[in-house]
Amino acid sequence: MSSDALRRVEAELLARRPESQVEPSLERISELIDLLGEPQRAFPVVHVGGTNGKTSTARMVDELLRELNLRTGRYTSPHLQSVTERIVIDGEPIDEELFLSTYAELSPYLDMVDARHDVQLGYFEVLTAIAYAAFADAPVDVAVVEVGMGGSWDATNVADGKVAVVTPISVDHAEYLGDTVELISEEKAGIIKPGSYAVLAAQEAPAADVLLSRVAQAGVSVARQGVEFGVRHREMAVGGQVISVQGLAGLYDDIFLPLHGEHQAHNAAVALAAVEAFVGGGRELNLERVQSAFARVASPGRLEVLRRGPVVLADAAHNPASAEALAAALSEEFASTSLVAVVAVLGDKDAAGILAALEPVVASVVVTENSSPRCLAADDLEPIAVDVFGEERVHVATPLPEAVDAALALAEREGETGGHGVVVTGSVVTSGDVREAFHEAAT
Repeated sequence: MSSDALRRVEAELLARRPESQVEPSLERISELIDLLGEPQRAFPVVHVGGTNGKTSTARMVDELLRELNLRTGRYTSPHLQSVTERIVIDGEPIDEELFLSTYAELSPYLDMVDARHDVQLGYFEVLTAIAYAAFADAPVDVAVVEVGMGGSWDATNVADGKVAVVTPISVDHAEYLGDTVELISEEKAGIIKPGSYAVLAAQEAPAADVLLSRVAQAGVSVARQGVEFGVRHREMAVGGQVISVQGLAGLYDDIFLPLHGEHQAHNAAVALAAVEAFVGGGRELNLERVQSAFARVASPGRLEVLRRGPVVLADAAHNPASAEALAAALSEEFASTSLVAVVAVLGDKDAAGILAALEPVVASVVVTENSSPRCLAADDLEPIAVDVFGEERVHVATPLPEAVDAALALAEREGETGGHGVVVTGSVVTSGDVREAFHEAAT
């Protein structure tokens, strides 16, 4: 439970421009970070951009670096349940007192910067400054930093990554980044800077062309999934999968990854290549250390099993591409389970695309709402779902816990002769809400 002090600070942060309302510019965050003494220059950075898989990849990079006895900072977004999840030092969310004291130290500078601009510092900009300041004070040996949105003008880009990682790119946040993969790729390529090492996940051809053009312009070394590195083999295992990865410096066999889905195997390959690039020198990592690091990896809210018998899964898929990855994992690993989807999406997302990706792999859908004020109302989501699923396969229930109960009852009827379960998805907020509901029910 958050303290009153943390809740007050969160309220102050939330009173600022929300991270969903972007004013593209690095001027404000640059001024703030300069006043703080440029803490982002105190440590090397592995900068993780792209559209899908950023958080999972960042978590894997973090575990690998810690296995090399490096003290790490990790900054990811958005959070599932608590804002302190975003800032992680040496594998643990930032201590509440440290978060509050860091905010108190930079708070006087916020008004100074705000007074100089027509647009005040936003929620995400302030959190980014807190993260960089906390990492410098820790101090950390290396920071793993996930881009919030885009790349070139994202607040995190006041740091220059020693390694710039770009995960698969697809259309998302079109109102800010553009409505084509090419336009979005141009923005996301902005984290690739002279002096860095670019590690690129497998991309659609238009995205790959843009990224490689940026690589050439910046004059940096590049590692491409499917060319310099990649997944050599994978097979399902109890609690996850076993993979073999061709890295930049060698082949890494028999890695147990306690995450579900082929997409997570590809995230693991990208993470491993990023750490090899960070270490440099063409040196192969110790296999036992690699195996140990991956065995510890967790990615909460990403095809996470909240309960078994019947199974309840939580996944943060929030765009068609991530929903397609979820659907592929469900069809592979839960093919014998009759699943009902519980879906709540934000109003600015492609709800039809998300639902269309899920339709072939679930028996029916229960549309509901999450705790975000930006959530699409269930009554508005219902006709979209009917267009995709047909009227008989669509149900409505709110709030979210009641929707899960309704889905479990439906799944039990659908799966009378076999296993049954529920997958809750549509947004990071949805995933966080159901995790919190299950945690509260267990306490």
